[in-house]
Amino acid sequence: MARMRKDYETSWWPRLRRWIDAGASPLDDALEKALDETREGHQVLSQEEAAEREERAEARQRLDRAREARMYARFREWRQQKGRRWANMLYRLLAVTVCLAIIWVLLETAAYLPPFGHADNPAHNEVSRRYIEDGMTETGAVNIVAGMILDYRAFDTLGESNVLFIAACAVIILLRLPDARDGSGHTAALLEAEADDRMYEPKNDAILQATARLLTPFILMFGLYVMFYGHISPGGGFSGGAIMGAGLILYLNAFGFKKAERFFTYTTFRVISVAALSFYAGSKAYSFFTGANGLHSFITPGTPGRIFSAGLIPYLNIAVGFVVCCTMYAFYTLFRKGDL
Repeated sequence: MARMRKDYETSWWPRLRRWIDAGASPLDDALEKALDETREGHQVLSQEEAAEREERAEARQRLDRAREARMYARFREWRQQKGRRWANMLYRLLAVTVCLAIIWVLLETAAYLPPFGHADNPAHNEVSRRYIEDGMTETGAVNIVAGMILDYRAFDTLGESNVLFIAACAVIILLRLPDARDGSGHTAALLEAEADDRMYEPKNDAILQATARLLTPFILMFGLYVMFYGHISPGGGFSGGAIMGAGLILYLNAFGFKKAERFFTYTTFRVISVAALSFYAGSKAYSFFTGANGLHSFITPGTPGRIFSAGLIPYLNIAVGFVVCCTMYAFYTLFRKGDL
């Protein structure tokens, strides 16, 4: 019993309790002892020994730096010679492998297609007959193509519009010149690009400006007409947006960026594109949800042939048209100067 009590008193737990009660750490003595030994060790060393020890440490550091320099030099040499050859060989091997894999997938897919002119060919099935015979009744669009791409296959059209938007974002990331961060406007590089952009063109050509001033409003109005009447007559969002984008590009070529920026800037592109795509996605999500679940929808085809008919198709045409218009104009300005 006495031995157990002695072991308990010499263990770490009673020492910790005494440290908590007394306010002193049980490690203080050990730390003080280690510090004293360190001080004595430093005092024992003479100046010659300390200098010799510092020289050995510096020599060791120089040797390590020389080894690292040789290692990096060998790596750069290998990268320029053998590494480059191996990378080129690997790239060619992967390129050939990917091409062969794509060719194999395409051939396997083509092998399952029905023969040309066969009764089971997709060109002769009931889908095209459904578009032609029931398209006007189900969509309310006189233009069968508009009813097909914006109602039956509206999900595909949403993907195409998003592809345009993503392509425009990628071009903006790669080519757009940044503005000055101090709030003084454009950077010197942007101003230099603007001056160089107009150097080899007629800056104030009277004939070009008069023609653009006369035609641009009619071009924009015709593009809007093609978008609004895309569900009644030939046209739609893609063609109407392309016409409007061409009108903006004509005005830009005639009057330059300074005047074009009065009504079309990067903010304009961003707001119109995001709003159009959001409206398209939200409205068609509602249609998909109600149609897939058999729920009643307040969107009706209306009377075919009228301007306010065909359900959401006229409004979707407008959204798609604005996305196409903004993307065309953005591509032209970014590839030409690097800014909107």
